[in-house]
Amino acid sequence: MNNIVAIVGRPNVGKSTLFNRLIQRREAIVDSVSGVTRDRNYGKSEWNGKEFSVIDTGGYVRGSDDVFEGEIRKQVELAIDEADVIIFVVDVEEGITPMDDVVARLLRKVTKPVLLAVNKVDNAMREKDAIEFYNLGLGEYFTFASISGSGTGDLLDALIDSFPVKPEPVQEEVVLPRFAVVGRPNAGKSSFINALIGKERFMVTDIAGTTRDAIDTKFDRFGFEFNLVDTAGIRRKAKVKEDLEFYSVMRSVRAIEHADICILVIDATRGFEGQDQSIFWLAEKNRKGVVILVNKWDLVEKDTMSTRDYEEKIKRELMPFTDVPILFVSALTKQRLLKALEATVQVFENRKQRIPTSKFNEFMLKVIEAYPPPATKGKYVKIKYCMQLPTLTPQFVFFANMPQYVKEPYKRYLENKIRENWDFSGVPIDIYIREK
Repeated sequence: MNNIVAIVGRPNVGKSTLFNRLIQRREAIVDSVSGVTRDRNYGKSEWNGKEFSVIDTGGYVRGSDDVFEGEIRKQVELAIDEADVIIFVVDVEEGITPMDDVVARLLRKVTKPVLLAVNKVDNAMREKDAIEFYNLGLGEYFTFASISGSGTGDLLDALIDSFPVKPEPVQEEVVLPRFAVVGRPNAGKSSFINALIGKERFMVTDIAGTTRDAIDTKFDRFGFEFNLVDTAGIRRKAKVKEDLEFYSVMRSVRAIEHADICILVIDATRGFEGQDQSIFWLAEKNRKGVVILVNKWDLVEKDTMSTRDYEEKIKRELMPFTDVPILFVSALTKQRLLKALEATVQVFENRKQRIPTSKFNEFMLKVIEAYPPPATKGKYVKIKYCMQLPTLTPQFVFFANMPQYVKEPYKRYLENKIRENWDFSGVPIDIYIREK
Protein backbone atom coordinates (compact mmCIF):
# COMPACT_ATOMS: atom_id res chain seq x y z
CA MET A 1 0.00 0.00 0.00
CA ASN A 2 1.19 3.49 -0.81
CA ASN A 3 1.95 6.09 1.82
CA ILE A 4 -0.47 8.98 2.35
CA VAL A 5 0.83 12.55 2.55
CA ALA A 6 -1.42 15.30 3.93
CA ILE A 7 -0.71 18.96 3.15
CA VAL A 8 -1.93 21.12 6.04
CA GLY A 9 -1.83 24.79 6.96
CA ARG A 10 -3.97 27.90 7.13
CA PRO A 11 -5.62 29.32 3.98
CA ASN A 12 -3.73 31.07 1.21
CA VAL A 13 -0.23 29.78 1.99
CA GLY A 14 0.04 27.82 -1.31
CA LYS A 15 -1.16 24.34 -0.30
CA SER A 16 -3.18 23.84 -3.47
CA THR A 17 -0.36 25.12 -5.70
CA LEU A 18 2.00 22.61 -4.07
CA PHE A 19 -0.64 19.89 -4.45
CA ASN A 20 -1.03 20.64 -8.18
CA ARG A 21 2.73 20.54 -8.63
CA LEU A 22 3.00 17.16 -6.90
CA ILE A 23 0.25 15.51 -8.96
CA GLN A 24 1.47 17.37 -12.11
CA ARG A 25 -2.00 18.56 -12.99
CA ARG A 26 -4.06 21.70 -12.30
CA GLU A 27 -6.76 19.88 -10.36
CA ALA A 28 -7.14 22.10 -7.29
CA ILE A 29 -8.47 25.61 -7.92
CA VAL A 30 -5.88 28.20 -6.94
CA ASP A 31 -6.77 31.81 -6.17
CA SER A 32 -5.32 34.63 -4.10
CA VAL A 33 -8.59 34.80 -2.15
CA SER A 34 -8.37 32.62 0.96
CA GLY A 35 -10.79 29.75 1.39
CA VAL A 36 -11.03 28.66 -2.25
CA THR A 37 -10.38 24.99 -1.44
CA ARG A 38 -13.67 23.90 0.07
CA ASP A 39 -13.75 20.36 -1.29
CA ARG A 40 -10.80 18.18 -0.43
CA ASN A 41 -8.60 17.30 -3.39
CA TYR A 42 -6.59 14.12 -3.60
CA GLY A 43 -4.42 12.41 -6.15
CA LYS A 44 -1.32 10.31 -6.77
CA SER A 45 2.26 11.45 -7.05
CA GLU A 46 5.66 9.85 -7.63
CA TRP A 47 9.23 10.83 -6.77
CA ASN A 48 12.41 8.82 -7.28
CA GLY A 49 10.41 5.72 -8.16
CA LYS A 50 8.20 5.85 -5.06
CA GLU A 51 4.46 6.43 -5.41
CA PHE A 52 2.34 8.07 -2.75
CA SER A 53 -1.11 9.60 -2.34
CA VAL A 54 -1.46 13.33 -1.66
CA ILE A 55 -4.36 15.09 0.06
CA ASP A 56 -4.87 18.84 -0.02
CA THR A 57 -6.63 19.77 3.24
CA GLY A 58 -8.04 23.18 2.45
CA GLY A 59 -9.59 25.06 5.37
CA TYR A 60 -11.95 27.96 4.87
CA VAL A 61 -13.50 30.76 6.91
CA ARG A 62 -17.16 30.52 7.85
CA GLY A 63 -18.31 33.73 9.50
CA SER A 64 -15.61 34.27 12.10
CA ASP A 65 -12.05 33.42 12.98
CA ASP A 66 -13.20 31.27 15.91
CA VAL A 67 -15.31 29.04 13.66
CA PHE A 68 -12.47 28.80 11.18
CA GLU A 69 -10.03 27.81 13.90
CA GLY A 70 -12.31 24.90 14.73
CA GLU A 71 -12.40 23.86 11.07
CA ILE A 72 -8.63 23.89 10.60
CA ARG A 73 -8.14 22.07 13.88
CA LYS A 74 -10.48 19.27 12.79
CA GLN A 75 -8.69 18.89 9.47
CA VAL A 76 -5.22 18.82 11.00
CA GLU A 77 -6.34 16.29 13.63
CA LEU A 78 -7.77 14.04 10.90
CA ALA A 79 -4.62 14.37 8.81
CA ILE A 80 -2.54 13.43 11.85
CA ASP A 81 -4.83 10.45 12.46
CA GLU A 82 -4.73 8.97 8.97
CA ALA A 83 -1.66 10.24 7.06
CA ASP A 84 1.82 8.71 7.20
CA VAL A 85 3.66 12.03 6.70
CA ILE A 86 2.41 15.60 7.14
CA ILE A 87 3.65 18.63 5.20
CA PHE A 88 2.91 21.82 7.15
CA VAL A 89 2.98 24.78 4.74
CA VAL A 90 3.61 28.32 5.98
CA ASP A 91 4.10 31.66 4.19
CA VAL A 92 7.40 33.56 4.45
CA GLU A 93 5.73 36.82 3.38
CA GLU A 94 3.44 36.92 6.40
CA GLY A 95 5.72 35.20 8.89
CA ILE A 96 4.32 33.28 11.85
CA THR A 97 0.63 34.02 12.42
CA PRO A 98 -1.54 33.01 15.40
CA MET A 99 -3.18 30.35 13.21
CA ASP A 100 0.25 28.88 12.36
CA ASP A 101 0.86 28.62 16.10
CA VAL A 102 -2.43 26.73 16.55
CA VAL A 103 -1.50 24.18 13.89
CA ALA A 104 2.11 23.87 15.11
CA ARG A 105 0.90 23.24 18.68
CA LEU A 106 -1.07 20.22 17.44
CA LEU A 107 1.76 18.93 15.26
CA ARG A 108 4.34 19.09 18.08
CA LYS A 109 2.38 16.41 19.94
CA VAL A 110 2.48 13.79 17.18
CA THR A 111 5.01 11.04 16.60
CA LYS A 112 4.55 10.98 12.83
CA PRO A 113 7.04 12.80 10.57
CA VAL A 114 6.15 16.47 10.08
CA LEU A 115 7.93 18.47 7.35
CA LEU A 116 7.78 22.24 7.85
CA ALA A 117 7.67 23.79 4.35
CA VAL A 118 8.19 27.57 4.06
CA ASN A 119 6.57 28.75 0.83
CA LYS A 120 7.22 31.79 -1.42
CA VAL A 121 10.99 31.76 -0.79
CA ASP A 122 12.31 32.82 -4.19
CA ASN A 123 15.33 34.99 -3.31
CA ALA A 124 18.20 35.21 -0.81
CA MET A 125 16.50 37.87 1.33
CA ARG A 126 13.47 35.67 1.92
CA GLU A 127 15.80 32.77 2.66
CA LYS A 128 17.03 34.79 5.65
CA ASP A 129 13.48 35.71 6.68
CA ALA A 130 12.59 32.01 6.87
CA ILE A 131 14.82 31.58 9.97
CA GLU A 132 11.87 32.95 11.98
CA PHE A 133 10.04 29.63 11.54
CA TYR A 134 12.42 27.86 13.92
CA ASN A 135 10.22 29.49 16.58
CA LEU A 136 7.39 27.06 15.71
CA GLY A 137 9.34 24.35 17.51
CA LEU A 138 9.20 21.84 14.67
CA GLY A 139 12.93 21.70 13.99
CA GLU A 140 14.44 22.00 10.53
CA TYR A 141 12.40 23.59 7.74
CA PHE A 142 12.47 23.45 3.94
CA THR A 143 12.20 26.55 1.79
CA PHE A 144 10.50 26.42 -1.58
CA ALA A 145 8.39 28.39 -4.05
CA SER A 146 5.33 26.40 -5.12
CA ILE A 147 4.65 28.59 -8.18
CA SER A 148 8.12 28.26 -9.74
CA GLY A 149 8.91 24.88 -8.22
CA SER A 150 12.30 25.89 -6.81
CA GLY A 151 13.18 23.94 -3.68
CA THR A 152 10.49 21.31 -4.12
CA GLY A 153 13.10 18.67 -5.04
CA ASP A 154 14.77 18.92 -1.61
CA LEU A 155 11.35 18.83 0.07
CA LEU A 156 10.38 15.68 -1.87
CA ASP A 157 13.71 14.00 -1.11
CA ALA A 158 13.08 14.57 2.59
CA LEU A 159 9.49 13.38 2.18
CA ILE A 160 10.56 10.06 0.65
CA ASP A 161 13.14 9.57 3.42
CA SER A 162 10.41 10.21 6.02
CA PHE A 163 8.12 7.42 4.88
CA PRO A 164 7.83 4.69 7.52
CA VAL A 165 9.25 1.28 6.68
CA LYS A 166 6.21 -0.93 6.22
CA PRO A 167 6.46 -4.66 6.93
CA GLU A 168 6.11 -7.02 4.02
CA PRO A 169 2.56 -8.40 3.87
CA VAL A 170 2.23 -11.90 5.23
CA GLN A 171 1.35 -14.27 2.43
CA GLU A 172 -1.86 -16.14 3.12
CA GLU A 173 -2.24 -19.74 2.04
CA VAL A 174 -5.29 -18.78 -0.01
CA VAL A 175 -5.32 -15.15 -1.06
CA LEU A 176 -8.94 -14.07 -1.31
CA PRO A 177 -9.93 -11.17 -3.57
CA ARG A 178 -10.58 -7.89 -1.76
CA PHE A 179 -13.71 -5.89 -2.60
CA ALA A 180 -13.80 -2.39 -1.10
CA VAL A 181 -17.12 -0.64 -0.53
CA VAL A 182 -16.44 3.06 -1.11
CA GLY A 183 -18.46 6.22 -1.58
CA ARG A 184 -19.46 9.48 0.00
CA PRO A 185 -21.08 9.58 3.48
CA ASN A 186 -24.75 8.62 3.76
CA ALA A 187 -24.82 6.84 0.40
CA GLY A 188 -25.81 3.61 2.15
CA LYS A 189 -22.46 1.80 2.45
CA SER A 190 -23.18 0.54 5.98
CA SER A 191 -26.66 -0.64 4.99
CA PHE A 192 -25.22 -2.43 1.95
CA ILE A 193 -22.55 -4.22 4.01
CA ASN A 194 -25.01 -5.17 6.75
CA ALA A 195 -27.48 -6.46 4.17
CA LEU A 196 -24.73 -8.72 2.78
CA ILE A 197 -23.12 -10.07 5.94
CA GLY A 198 -25.76 -9.48 8.61
CA LYS A 199 -25.40 -7.04 11.50
CA GLU A 200 -24.39 -9.78 13.91
CA ARG A 201 -21.24 -10.38 11.87
CA PHE A 202 -20.31 -6.70 11.42
CA MET A 203 -17.92 -5.60 14.16
CA VAL A 204 -18.57 -2.10 15.51
CA THR A 205 -16.49 -0.81 18.40
CA ASP A 206 -15.77 2.49 20.10
CA ILE A 207 -12.22 1.50 21.00
CA ALA A 208 -9.75 4.12 19.82
CA GLY A 209 -7.87 2.93 16.74
CA THR A 210 -10.66 0.81 15.25
CA THR A 211 -10.93 3.02 12.19
CA ARG A 212 -7.20 3.45 11.57
CA ASP A 213 -7.21 0.95 8.71
CA ALA A 214 -9.78 -0.63 6.45
CA ILE A 215 -11.31 -3.67 8.13
CA ASP A 216 -11.47 -6.95 6.21
CA THR A 217 -14.54 -9.12 6.75
CA LYS A 218 -14.51 -12.58 5.18
CA PHE A 219 -17.65 -13.14 3.12
CA ASP A 220 -18.67 -16.71 2.35
CA ARG A 221 -22.33 -16.89 1.27
CA PHE A 222 -24.35 -17.62 -1.89
CA GLY A 223 -21.36 -19.47 -3.37
CA PHE A 224 -19.07 -16.42 -3.18
CA GLU A 225 -15.91 -16.14 -1.11
CA PHE A 226 -13.94 -12.90 -0.74
CA ASN A 227 -12.78 -10.28 1.73
CA LEU A 228 -15.09 -7.30 2.05
CA VAL A 229 -13.09 -4.16 2.89
CA ASP A 230 -15.25 -1.92 5.03
CA THR A 231 -15.03 1.85 4.61
CA ALA A 232 -18.41 2.53 6.15
CA GLY A 233 -17.04 5.10 8.58
CA ILE A 234 -17.07 3.40 11.99
CA ARG A 235 -16.17 6.38 14.16
CA ARG A 236 -15.15 6.90 17.74
CA LYS A 237 -17.56 8.68 20.05
CA ALA A 238 -14.97 11.37 20.72
CA LYS A 239 -14.91 12.23 17.03
CA VAL A 240 -18.63 12.41 16.32
CA LYS A 241 -18.32 15.95 14.98
CA GLU A 242 -15.58 15.11 12.49
CA ASP A 243 -15.64 16.51 8.99
CA LEU A 244 -17.24 13.49 7.30
CA GLU A 245 -16.34 14.44 3.73
CA PHE A 246 -12.64 14.68 4.58
CA TYR A 247 -12.75 11.53 6.64
CA SER A 248 -14.41 9.55 3.83
CA VAL A 249 -11.73 10.72 1.41
CA MET A 250 -8.88 9.48 3.60
CA ARG A 251 -10.61 6.16 4.27
CA SER A 252 -11.35 5.74 0.56
CA VAL A 253 -7.74 6.42 -0.45
CA ARG A 254 -6.53 3.63 1.82
CA ALA A 255 -9.33 1.23 0.93
CA ILE A 256 -8.92 1.71 -2.84
CA GLU A 257 -5.19 1.00 -2.69
CA HIS A 258 -5.89 -2.06 -0.53
CA ALA A 259 -8.53 -3.59 -2.82
CA ASP A 260 -8.81 -5.50 -6.08
CA ILE A 261 -12.31 -4.25 -6.92
CA CYS A 262 -14.06 -1.09 -5.71
CA ILE A 263 -17.82 -1.16 -5.19
CA LEU A 264 -18.78 2.51 -5.51
CA VAL A 265 -22.10 3.13 -3.75
CA ILE A 266 -23.93 6.31 -4.77
CA ASP A 267 -27.17 7.80 -3.49
CA ALA A 268 -29.87 7.62 -6.19
CA THR A 269 -31.72 10.57 -4.64
CA ARG A 270 -28.62 12.81 -4.95
CA GLY A 271 -27.19 11.68 -8.27
CA PHE A 272 -23.61 11.11 -9.39
CA GLU A 273 -21.96 14.05 -7.60
CA GLY A 274 -18.44 15.48 -7.61
CA GLN A 275 -17.29 13.40 -4.64
CA ASP A 276 -18.53 10.21 -6.32
CA GLN A 277 -16.65 11.11 -9.51
CA SER A 278 -13.46 11.84 -7.57
CA ILE A 279 -13.58 8.46 -5.84
CA PHE A 280 -14.30 6.74 -9.18
CA TRP A 281 -11.31 8.38 -10.90
CA LEU A 282 -9.07 7.59 -7.93
CA ALA A 283 -9.97 3.91 -8.34
CA GLU A 284 -9.35 4.17 -12.09
CA LYS A 285 -5.94 5.83 -11.54
CA ASN A 286 -5.01 2.97 -9.21
CA ARG A 287 -6.06 0.51 -11.99
CA LYS A 288 -8.72 -1.15 -9.83
CA GLY A 289 -11.86 -2.79 -11.12
CA VAL A 290 -15.02 -0.75 -10.48
CA VAL A 291 -18.71 -1.57 -10.06
CA ILE A 292 -21.19 1.28 -9.51
CA LEU A 293 -24.23 0.60 -7.32
CA VAL A 294 -27.01 3.19 -7.44
CA ASN A 295 -28.45 2.66 -3.96
CA LYS A 296 -31.87 3.80 -2.61
CA TRP A 297 -33.43 3.16 -6.03
CA ASP A 298 -36.69 2.33 -4.22
CA LEU A 299 -36.94 6.03 -3.21
CA VAL A 300 -36.72 7.42 -6.76
CA GLU A 301 -39.84 8.39 -8.70
CA LYS A 302 -39.62 6.03 -11.67
CA ASP A 303 -41.76 8.17 -13.96
CA THR A 304 -39.24 11.02 -13.82
CA MET A 305 -36.03 9.01 -14.19
CA SER A 306 -35.77 5.59 -15.79
CA THR A 307 -32.77 3.31 -15.26
CA ARG A 308 -31.64 3.87 -18.85
CA ASP A 309 -31.70 7.67 -18.53
CA TYR A 310 -29.93 7.53 -15.18
CA GLU A 311 -27.28 5.14 -16.52
CA GLU A 312 -26.62 7.31 -19.59
CA LYS A 313 -26.25 10.36 -17.37
CA ILE A 314 -23.61 8.61 -15.24
CA LYS A 315 -21.72 7.32 -18.30
CA ARG A 316 -21.52 10.85 -19.72
CA GLU A 317 -19.66 11.84 -16.56
CA LEU A 318 -17.33 8.82 -16.85
CA MET A 319 -16.18 9.37 -20.44
CA PRO A 320 -14.00 7.96 -21.93
CA PHE A 321 -14.07 5.01 -19.44
CA THR A 322 -17.72 4.04 -19.87
CA ASP A 323 -17.43 0.24 -19.89
CA VAL A 324 -18.46 -0.04 -16.23
CA PRO A 325 -21.30 -2.13 -14.72
CA ILE A 326 -24.01 0.10 -13.21
CA LEU A 327 -26.64 -1.63 -11.07
CA PHE A 328 -29.70 -0.16 -9.39
CA VAL A 329 -30.12 -1.59 -5.90
CA SER A 330 -31.75 -1.01 -2.54
CA ALA A 331 -29.85 -2.08 0.56
CA LEU A 332 -33.00 -1.53 2.62
CA THR A 333 -35.21 -3.92 0.62
CA LYS A 334 -32.23 -6.07 -0.49
CA GLN A 335 -33.28 -5.50 -4.09
CA ARG A 336 -30.74 -6.85 -6.65
CA LEU A 337 -27.96 -7.32 -4.06
CA LEU A 338 -27.17 -10.81 -5.38
CA LYS A 339 -26.83 -9.38 -8.90
CA ALA A 340 -24.47 -6.75 -7.50
CA LEU A 341 -22.28 -9.52 -6.04
CA GLU A 342 -22.34 -11.45 -9.32
CA ALA A 343 -21.30 -8.31 -11.24
CA THR A 344 -18.45 -7.63 -8.79
CA VAL A 345 -17.13 -11.19 -9.03
CA GLN A 346 -17.36 -10.97 -12.84
CA VAL A 347 -15.29 -7.75 -12.86
CA PHE A 348 -12.69 -9.53 -10.69
CA GLU A 349 -12.56 -12.37 -13.24
CA ASN A 350 -12.31 -9.83 -16.08
CA ARG A 351 -9.37 -8.12 -14.35
CA LYS A 352 -7.30 -11.30 -14.15
CA GLN A 353 -8.25 -12.49 -17.65
CA ARG A 354 -5.32 -13.53 -19.87
CA ILE A 355 -5.63 -13.68 -23.67
CA PRO A 356 -3.36 -16.13 -25.54
CA THR A 357 -0.91 -14.24 -27.77
CA SER A 358 -1.87 -16.21 -30.88
CA LYS A 359 -5.60 -15.42 -30.49
CA PHE A 360 -4.87 -11.80 -29.66
CA ASN A 361 -2.72 -11.34 -32.78
CA GLU A 362 -5.18 -13.18 -34.98
CA PHE A 363 -7.99 -10.77 -34.05
CA MET A 364 -6.15 -7.47 -33.51
CA LEU A 365 -3.94 -7.58 -36.62
CA LYS A 366 -7.07 -7.90 -38.78
CA VAL A 367 -8.57 -4.93 -36.94
CA ILE A 368 -5.40 -2.89 -37.50
CA GLU A 369 -5.23 -3.90 -41.18
CA ALA A 370 -8.83 -2.75 -41.70
CA TYR A 371 -8.13 0.60 -40.01
CA PRO A 372 -4.37 1.31 -39.72
CA PRO A 373 -2.94 4.26 -37.74
CA PRO A 374 -3.24 7.55 -39.67
CA ALA A 375 -0.16 8.59 -41.63
CA THR A 376 1.80 11.48 -40.12
CA LYS A 377 4.02 13.72 -42.29
CA GLY A 378 3.80 11.15 -45.08
CA LYS A 379 5.05 8.35 -42.82
CA TYR A 380 3.03 5.17 -42.41
CA VAL A 381 2.95 3.31 -39.10
CA LYS A 382 3.01 -0.47 -39.35
CA ILE A 383 2.01 -2.72 -36.44
CA LYS A 384 3.04 -6.32 -37.00
CA TYR A 385 2.81 -7.92 -33.55
CA CYS A 386 0.96 -7.47 -30.25
CA MET A 387 0.53 -9.25 -26.93
CA GLN A 388 -0.87 -8.98 -23.41
CA LEU A 389 1.74 -8.28 -20.75
CA PRO A 390 2.02 -10.63 -17.73
CA THR A 391 0.86 -7.98 -15.25
CA LEU A 392 -1.73 -7.89 -12.45
CA THR A 393 -3.99 -5.57 -14.46
CA PRO A 394 -4.77 -5.82 -18.21
CA GLN A 395 -1.94 -4.20 -20.18
CA PHE A 396 -1.32 -4.67 -23.90
CA VAL A 397 1.70 -3.81 -26.00
CA PHE A 398 1.70 -3.21 -29.77
CA PHE A 399 5.03 -3.22 -31.61
CA ALA A 400 5.31 -0.63 -34.37
CA ASN A 401 8.05 0.74 -36.64
CA MET A 402 7.33 4.35 -35.54
CA PRO A 403 5.53 4.27 -32.16
CA GLN A 404 5.87 8.03 -31.65
CA TYR A 405 3.27 8.65 -34.40
CA VAL A 406 0.54 6.55 -32.74
CA LYS A 407 -1.65 9.08 -30.91
CA GLU A 408 -4.22 8.74 -28.10
CA PRO A 409 -7.31 8.52 -30.38
CA TYR A 410 -5.89 5.43 -32.09
CA LYS A 411 -5.01 3.88 -28.72
CA ARG A 412 -8.64 4.39 -27.68
CA TYR A 413 -9.72 2.71 -30.92
CA LEU A 414 -7.55 -0.31 -30.08
CA GLU A 415 -8.93 -0.40 -26.54
CA ASN A 416 -12.51 -0.27 -27.82
CA LYS A 417 -11.86 -3.17 -30.19
CA ILE A 418 -10.35 -5.22 -27.35
CA ARG A 419 -13.42 -4.51 -25.20
CA GLU A 420 -15.75 -5.46 -28.08
CA ASN A 421 -14.18 -8.89 -28.42
CA TRP A 422 -13.24 -9.70 -24.81
CA ASP A 423 -15.11 -8.87 -21.62
CA PHE A 424 -13.10 -6.29 -19.68
CA SER A 425 -16.16 -4.53 -18.28
CA GLY A 426 -15.33 -2.51 -15.17
CA VAL A 427 -11.57 -2.83 -15.65
CA PRO A 428 -9.13 -0.09 -16.79
CA ILE A 429 -6.93 -1.14 -19.72
CA ASP A 430 -3.44 0.16 -20.53
CA ILE A 431 -2.25 0.31 -24.16
CA TYR A 432 1.46 0.70 -24.90
CA ILE A 433 3.08 1.24 -28.32
CA ARG A 434 6.71 0.13 -28.47
CA GLU A 435 9.34 0.00 -31.18
CA LYS A 436 9.68 -3.45 -32.67
